[in-house]
Parts: sequence; C-alpha cells; structure tokens
Amino acid sequence: MKAILCQRYGTPDDLVLEDVPDPVAGPGEVVARVAAVGLNFFDTLIIAGRYQTKPPFPFSPGGEFAGVVERVGPGVTEFQPGDRVMGYTNFNAARERTAVPAGQIVKLPGDLDFERAAALTITYGTAYHALKHRALMRAGETLAVLGASGGVGLAAVELGRIMGARVIACASSDDKLVFARAHGAHEAVNYDSEDLRAALKRIGGDHGIDVVFDPVGGRYSEPAVRSLAWEGRHLVVGFAAGDIPKLPLNLVLLKGCAIVGVFWGAWVRHDQEQYKAAIAELAQWCAAGKLSCHIQQVYPLAETPTALKALADRKVMGKLVVRV
Repeated sequence: MKAILCQRYGTPDDLVLEDVPDPVAGPGEVVARVAAVGLNFFDTLIIAGRYQTKPPFPFSPGGEFAGVVERVGPGVTEFQPGDRVMGYTNFNAARERTAVPAGQIVKLPGDLDFERAAALTITYGTAYHALKHRALMRAGETLAVLGASGGVGLAAVELGRIMGARVIACASSDDKLVFARAHGAHEAVNYDSEDLRAALKRIGGDHGIDVVFDPVGGRYSEPAVRSLAWEGRHLVVGFAAGDIPKLPLNLVLLKGCAIVGVFWGAWVRHDQEQYKAAIAELAQWCAAGKLSCHIQQVYPLAETPTALKALADRKVMGKLVVRV
C-alpha cells in the first residue's frame, strides 16, 4: 500500500511517498481502508520531532481519519468489515490503510461524508472537551478564542456559540476575523493591529472575560490572562506561535482564576467512553448542519507535504483534508 512516510525528523519537504506492507489488526484493533485524513498543526511538529508524541521511524503523519473497516482483530465485537468509521489515530493516518484501536473510532452517521468526518475528530473534539469538561462553560459567559480562524479555533467559535457563550474571535488579520464572524463570532479582535489586552478590556468591561481558549501561546497568553474575570479560566490548548509562555503566578492569585490544561490525546486514553460519546454527538451535529466542519482545500495523498507547508505558514482557515 502507499503511505506518506517520515523517515527522519525534518520539514514537510523531507516526507516521501512509498510502498509499505499492509498493517495487521492486533488485539483490540481494526484495520481500516482510509478514505480521508484530517491534517492539524501538530502534524508539522510531529515530523520535526517537536511534539510530545515521538513515534518510531518510519511513520506517517495524520492523527484523524475516516474510512471503512476491512479487518478486525481479536476481541473486537463492536465493528465488522464494511462499517464506515471515523476517529483518532495520533499518527499513521496518511496512508491507504491504518491499524487503530477500536476504542478510538466511532461509526459514521449515514449522511456524513468521509471528508467532513475526517476533519471533525481532533479539532471539534478538542474544543468540545476544553469548553465542556475543562472550562465547565456556562451559557451567558464570555469566551475569547485566540487563533479563531484555524481548525481548532474555528471549532471553539462554533461550539461556544452553540453552548450559549458570547464569543470574541481573536486573530491576526481582518480577513480571518470576517471568516470567524461568518461562523458565529459576536465580536472580533485583530491582535496584530490592536493591543489584545486593551481590546479584551474594552469588550469584556469591568467584569472581564470568563473563558480564554488559547491554542496560540507566545506573546498573546499573558495579556489574555490579564483580561480574565474573577474565577475566569484560561484554557492552554497549544502553542502555534512557537514559544511556550511563562506566566506571572500573582495574576492567578489576584484573579482567583484557573490555568487549565487541555491535552486531547491523554483524555482519549484516560476516558474512551466519554470521548466516543463526544465524537458521536459531534458527528450528529455536523451531519445535521449545526457545525460547518469547514474544509479550505482537499489534497491528494501525494500532496500531503504541500498541505503541511500551508499549515506551517498559518495560511489555513478551517481545515485541510487529504483524500486517499
């Protein structure tokens, strides 16, 4: 079978398309024929050796997929060959077939296509887990989303609106903010042309911001924390800006606020039943049109490196998908 391979740490240009043996379904696993792969910013990190997961070489990028079950391993009873499925692999999805634990996939609703399903699991799953389980967000609260036009940021905008929040989209250009507003944001802040702290103070007023969803990090995190309301929550989702910020802990004391970590992959491993219920609900919402699951572009498997370069350059609004 064909697979995009990372044979050594490097850039997307170092990836190769090669033939590899078909995977075998081990105990508790299924082998699925991959129809589509969702790409995420962390795929650019995992191939560079800068991500917390470091698979043995050679491996394929791609942490989420949709496809059709071909074989089931010992102990698997909830799936059978022919089932349309979607879910989380962490890596090794950018190939024609992949082996994945049965606990990390769910069946697709009949009216959800493979490409939107492939783009759903990680970004919307992360945002759902962050807002519902980690922030315990309530209707009527104010939510500021950094990186609001990217895959996970857009998911947080849409889910925040569904959950009844007043959503403030924060991004680095006006066209990204227009895009976020079109997907449900109530307010918008261009943090490359306006001071983020001042803007959030203006919008949040004396009360402040209840929840900050932060997949960006870098120089944006501290002003966002300074904008929090009493007992506000700052969700640490990722560091797309490249730098991991260091925060003055006196801010946490003075605001009675919480800095809350959101580690998607660990949550999947620790609570698979809750994860599967969340993904099944998100898939139903997407199929019903409540979530856009916006795909900016679909690439063939051989052009996976080109797609990853677009992600690394922060040129993407919504998701990129590889069609296998």
